[in-house]
Amino acid sequence: MTPFFSASPRPPLWRQLLPPLLAAGLVALLAATLLSPARNATDGGPLVGKSAPPLTLQTLDGSTISLVSLQGRPVILNFWASWCEPCREEIPALAALHARGIRVLTVAVADREADAQRFLGGAGPGLPLAHDRDQKLSRALGVSLLPYSLVLDARHRVVARVEGALDWTDASVIATLNRLMQ
Repeated sequence: MTPFFSASPRPPLWRQLLPPLLAAGLVALLAATLLSPARNATDGGPLVGKSAPPLTLQTLDGSTISLVSLQGRPVILNFWASWCEPCREEIPALAALHARGIRVLTVAVADREADAQRFLGGAGPGLPLAHDRDQKLSRALGVSLLPYSLVLDARHRVVARVEGALDWTDASVIATLNRLMQ
């Protein structure tokens, strides 16, 4: 009599190893391209070397900070939302960079103000926060997925863009940032 349920044989070794190998290859490929130079306008992104738009951001404590006031200092401009899980994972690392002196300005996209303030107050204390509820700024800059970051040099020219989450604490990422933000 044939059993109704039978244990399937173990898949061949190549089938067991293929998913982790593909994942490792994709991670390496993504890491190599995430901090690539910003795309030109025909690709939907800002032009390399083009200045970032003037921004005035309101922080959680009610004070304001403008991009113009940071002239001469490199900046990471990060777009996120409290409902975006990769954003939630990335914000603490950006807050750590900010605490170490790398200026990070955050923009909550299509988020309720109270949710954004509650989240950022717990996950990224001290980070300046702007709201882009109507997505005008994010659309103007070609933001198509969250999180999304623009890396600006000291003259506030876009030198790189990051689409998706990035491990901002990785040594190679920090070395690349230091080179790009000079």
